[in-house]
This record gives sequence, C-alpha cells and structure tokens, in this order.
Amino acid sequence: MPWCDVQSSPVQRVLRRLRRFLLGLLAVVAFVGLACLQPLDRTPFLSARYHQETLRRWEGARGGVIATNGAVKAGWERVRMTPTLSGEDDAERGRFRAVPLAGYGARKGRPMEQGGEDVWAKALALQVGDRRVVFVALDALIVPWEVADAACRDLAGNPGLRREEVYLGATHTHSSLGGWGDGFVAEQFAGPFNPGVRSWMRRCIVEAARGAVGKLSAASVGTGSFGAPEWVRNRLVGDAGRVDDVFSLLAARKPDGSMAVLGAFGAHATLLGADTMRMDRDYPGTWAAMVEKATGGMALFMAGAVGSQSASGARGHGRERVRALGEGMGARTMATMGSMTFHERVELGAVGVKLLLPSLHLRVTEGLRLRPWVARPWVPVRPETFVQSVRVGDMVWVSMPCDFSGELSVRMREELAGHGRRLAVTSFNGDYVGYVIPGRYHHLGGYEPRVMSFHGPTTGDYFEDWGRRMMLAW
Repeated sequence: MPWCDVQSSPVQRVLRRLRRFLLGLLAVVAFVGLACLQPLDRTPFLSARYHQETLRRWEGARGGVIATNGAVKAGWERVRMTPTLSGEDDAERGRFRAVPLAGYGARKGRPMEQGGEDVWAKALALQVGDRRVVFVALDALIVPWEVADAACRDLAGNPGLRREEVYLGATHTHSSLGGWGDGFVAEQFAGPFNPGVRSWMRRCIVEAARGAVGKLSAASVGTGSFGAPEWVRNRLVGDAGRVDDVFSLLAARKPDGSMAVLGAFGAHATLLGADTMRMDRDYPGTWAAMVEKATGGMALFMAGAVGSQSASGARGHGRERVRALGEGMGARTMATMGSMTFHERVELGAVGVKLLLPSLHLRVTEGLRLRPWVARPWVPVRPETFVQSVRVGDMVWVSMPCDFSGELSVRMREELAGHGRRLAVTSFNGDYVGYVIPGRYHHLGGYEPRVMSFHGPTTGDYFEDWGRRMMLAW
C-alpha cells in the first residue's frame, strides 16, 4: 500500500493538535509579554520629564522660602485615636464592630482584640509672627494620603493652615489602627478596607491640630540630638552599608515649665511581631510615656529615615525589648535636654513642593517590569507626591512620603552640618510611595528592593536630590 494512503494514527493526531496548541500558547505568551512587559527605565532623573516639571514647580514655590525671626509661641494637644469596639459602626465617635491591625500581612486581616495600649494623635504648634507650623504625629503605621488630604482641607478652612504648614508623621508601629487602605496591596498590610476608619483618623488629626493652634502662647524652643548607634542596624546590607543613628529633638517650653517634646529616630518599630493582636505603640510609645512622666508634658514621636533600618541592641523578647529600648531612649533624651539651650526668639518657616514621580517599576525579572498601566491596579499610587521642609531655629526638618533610607539621610545630615545646622528627616508625611533606597541596591532581591521599591532604580537619587534642595533652601 502506498505511503500516502496510510492514515495517521491516533497518537500522531494528538501530537499534531498538541503542537498547534503549544504554538498558539507561545504566540499568546509572546503577545502578552510585548503588551504587558517592558525594560526598566534607567534614564538619569536629571534629564527626565518628571524632574524638569518638578523644577518648574519649585521655582514657583521658592518665593515662599522665608524664615521669620521673632518671639515664638507654642501650643500642643493630644486626641485619643483608639477605636471603641462595639456592636455598631459610628466613625464620628470612633466606634466600630471590628478593626484590623496594620503592619503585618501574616495577620491575614484578622480583627484586633480588646485591650492593649491607647494610641494618639498629638500636635505641636509653633508660631513666629504670622508664620505657623503644626507638627502632627500619629501612633500609626503610616498616614494614608486620603486621610492626609481630607485633614489638610479641613485645616485650610480652620485655622487657615497651608499644606506646607502641616507637618505629618507616624511612629510606624506595626500594631495600630488598620482598615484604612483600599486595594490589594494596602489590604495586605492594613486588613479589610473600612472607609469609616479614614474618617476617624482625619477627625483625630484635625482636632489635635486645631487644639494645638488654639493654645498658642509665649514659649521658648530648644533643639538637640544624640547619637545612638547601639540601637539601630542596617537590615538590608548589614555592615556593608551605613546607618542614620541620630535621635533628633525639638522641645517647646512655656513660662510655667510645661513642655512638649518631639523626637525622631530611624529604626523600625517592629519589636512586636505579627502575633500581637492588641493595640501597641511599640518602643516609641514607651519613649513617649517616659518623657511625659519626666516632664509632666506631652511627647510626640515620628519615624525618621527608617528605610533599611531596624531597631537593635535591646535585650529580651516582646514587651521586655520594647521597654528596654524605649526607656533607654527616654533616659538619653532627658539627659540631652538638660544641656539644650532654649530660645524665646527663633526663625520659623515652612515650604513644600509637589513632586512628579517616575513611572511604576514593578519588576518581574532583573531587567523587565510590568508596564505602568498593568502595575497600577496593584499599586494604586498617585503620579505625584509631596515633600516639605520646616526650619525651626538652627534645625531643619524634612518630610518624606515613604520608607526613606537612612543611608540617604545620613549623607544629607553630614552636608547640612557643614552649614552649621541640624537635620531631621522623617518618613510617612501623608502619602506612601514605597521604599526609597540607594540605586546601588536596586538589583538586590528581597522585600525592600524587589517588592516595595515602586518607582525604579533612579528613585533614591531623585528623592535625595529633592531632600537636599529642601534642606538647603534656608
């Protein structure tokens, strides 16, 4: 029988179909790859459009870079932010059926348990002449942008504060109020979304800020700092990198001796792990409690440049470590304040600028990323963010919307010291754009460089440059 008359066997027919299927699948994969993937953008930020546009905005904002010198007034207020667990949701009164804790994905969004520590919104207002600044610190993981924007709109109406005059920060405790994040990534860290939590946080911020402004009266102000290398480590590259080990202090004192103290330090408040299911302020709360007991006043804490930096040096486990570190920092704070000089006349000023951001860079390989339109539903960050600078006497405070790397801030600090001024860099200023780390670490694997560096290899250089511009503006 001629070969052409031989019918194909069932196995051959299956193989032909499988080959066609695989070729079709390969074509689909190639198409999806071309449509959804693209190379990382390594264009230096100095020549990028987003930087050039931000420069134009900065030129318009620089006219407001004036520090007024004169007699200082101060006022402070705290508002309890602890939610009440009840059978109803009433955001205006902070009552919720259930609230998750923000900080660890391992909690899987479970609701917090009753008990634990109270968490607070605390505000310190300063005024010199017609210039005012209000520092607001939350016992929270971050300050979500939806909360910050709403609170700043309220404060613009009453008491008439501009955005750059509201300096927001968070302790970055991983055991506080959750439920504020809408979307996949946010809910992994903050639990199921509850819009009422945002309303409650906004209300606490506004009440604290308005209360502080309402209590403005004659005061004196002092600034200081101390080194604490034993309490912080570089968790990204260890001894191969540097750390920002400076604890920054700003204090206001009334003639009657009452006092408010603002502290900032760049070590993650993660001494308590994901098994903690009650509200806890971690070591910043212990520090604040000790300083408040010693001064009879109010103490606010803001996370400094915590990117890549973990707390270190405290012995024990859990709450034992929290107490050891917080009390050690508190004792060092009080010793430092004993030698601080307080001034009744200081320079005060504030300036801010909206930064356009590089495009999203969610990497799938070392050199390939998802196209921004594919990545955006997973990481719903806005195309622009906000940075600001506040000068109080010989100290400059720079706020960042991220986990800002201590390796970047330590270089900034050293540069500003050459101009005879102190620098405090704080994170979580009312937005969150991920981790901002030096570009030389962007190729590394792991959580910070691979998962949480949202905007690509030039972001560290870009933010450091703008941090420098802000701190040198004075």
